[in-house]
Amino acid sequence: MSDLKERDKKYLWHPLTQHKLHPDTIAISKAKGALLYDDQGKAYIDGIASWYTCMYGHCNPYIIDKVHTQMQKLDQVVFSGFTHEPAVRLSEALIEILPDNQEKLFFSDNGSTSTEVGIKMALQYHFNQGKKKNLIVAFEEGFHGDTFGAMSASGLSVYNGPFEDFFITVARIPVPTGENNEEVLIALKKLIATENVAGFIFEPLVQGAAAMKIHDAQGLDRLLALCKENDVVTIADEVMTGFGKTGKNFASDHLHNKPDIICMSKALTAGLVPMAITSCSQKIYNAFYSDDITKGFFHGHTYSANPLACTAALAGIELLQSEEIQSNIQRIVSAHKAFGEKIEQHSKVKSIRQLGVIFALDLNIKMERYGNLRDQLFDFFMDRGVFLRPLGNTIYILAPFVISKEELDKVYNVITEVLETV
Repeated sequence: MSDLKERDKKYLWHPLTQHKLHPDTIAISKAKGALLYDDQGKAYIDGIASWYTCMYGHCNPYIIDKVHTQMQKLDQVVFSGFTHEPAVRLSEALIEILPDNQEKLFFSDNGSTSTEVGIKMALQYHFNQGKKKNLIVAFEEGFHGDTFGAMSASGLSVYNGPFEDFFITVARIPVPTGENNEEVLIALKKLIATENVAGFIFEPLVQGAAAMKIHDAQGLDRLLALCKENDVVTIADEVMTGFGKTGKNFASDHLHNKPDIICMSKALTAGLVPMAITSCSQKIYNAFYSDDITKGFFHGHTYSANPLACTAALAGIELLQSEEIQSNIQRIVSAHKAFGEKIEQHSKVKSIRQLGVIFALDLNIKMERYGNLRDQLFDFFMDRGVFLRPLGNTIYILAPFVISKEELDKVYNVITEVLETV
């Protein structure tokens, strides 16, 4: 065992880890493109882009060069009462690719805070107008982060159990599957008619932590239309889906009805540094624009709009719009389709699903989300130099846009191999 692993054990507490059951970590010393390298020099294909962040590849030289230049001009400045070129340029570039109804951007630190901001905006939007609306509607099995508002809206109790007595008021509805669209719409209508519904938060089309569960765009569109008719603020959590992963810039681009608020993080800064943005429509912003200071949005983070993070995000948007990355996205989409057709009839495959570069398959085996068999799958992949992180019996791929054909084929091959062993 490496010295780094032993030093790690002395002081560090890792996320989503029961250390008594999983005392060991894997020491990563460097990364490049779609590859991670451990401290022994072994390479691993990063099949999930390090939790969907490094979509343009690790240590992308274009992004690093831009941030290095910015570091020599301005590293950090308070964003309350100040502004700077990277933030303004990023706002201009981001508004160009966001849905047309988005007009204002609010900076924070990470995915959880971006959704926390969105939930607070929705609640205060009504409060500022003298309306008592305190219920947030969310999908079953949704996940929106680990801060309290975000946890409240999340439906995965494996994360939230000890804290549920402290949550804000949330009601859950099923995701529309195409077969149940009418009953989901009726459920939302009933909540709006009988409760003080302030907002509806959702992961558009793909629920990441729910094992890449994909729902129906037309059904979601009808829910958003109903919310719009009743002045229920709609909040799209695009932390996972944003920036090209669904084949469009944002999953909301697949919808006719656009959300009032969009939450962004992860690939926003290309995996280089933490940052988040919550965008909103002019209607939402106007509810806070007042001579009354108490109607302002008093939420702030020390590193809001950090110039280095803004520069990384701007470079990422430039890459996303490049011909090379757009071509890579289409290449991965086509490769996923071919792989899905190849394995969908396998006896160990229960179902497959895909949207853009997101591919998932469910094994025809009952497994616990963090059980022994899941751990065996993880070890199987890592032994063969592929980093995939199964969610229960779901194996999914969400690799960097720059992954090569050979690297992607290796990911497919190890999945095919595991189907013969489980």
